Amino acid sequence: MQRTLVLLKPDCVQRRLIGDVLSRFEAKGLHIVAMKLLQVTPELSKQHYAEHVEKPFYSSLEEFITSAPVVAIALEGLEVIRVVRDMLGATNGLQAAPGTLRGDYSSSRQMNLVHASDSEESAKRELDLYFDADEFCDYSLVLTPFMRADDE
Repeated sequence: MQRTLVLLKPDCVQRRLIGDVLSRFEAKGLHIVAMKLLQVTPELSKQHYAEHVEKPFYSSLEEFITSAPVVAIALEGLEVIRVVRDMLGATNGLQAAPGTLRGDYSSSRQMNLVHASDSEESAKRELDLYFDADEFCDYSLVLTPFMRADDE
């Protein structure tokens, strides 16, 4: 079982797409183990996007991510990092395939609705930025046997 961080970005919140995006993750059988609405501060933005802080585009990235609340979500599931990134589609909404979240709802490179961790290392780092250990809820879904076999 893996965990990953998903951020529903300010454009997703402002466009009132939170429920649509969440329902896609739930329909896929992914397990929400933590979730909260928060305002990203410039300090949190610098931590989250540490690898981009010195790049020329960083100031517009920070301005965007701090412009409205985001929804931080910890998802759990088999190969969840790859599965979520496949569900999102290409970073640029204009290049994302139909059927993906960005392909269906985005037409921008920056306003692309959702961030998702790209590796186990970044998932751990990002989850630690947004959630304290006591904010994760470990629980069993009664429908799990109908979503995957016991040996998966």
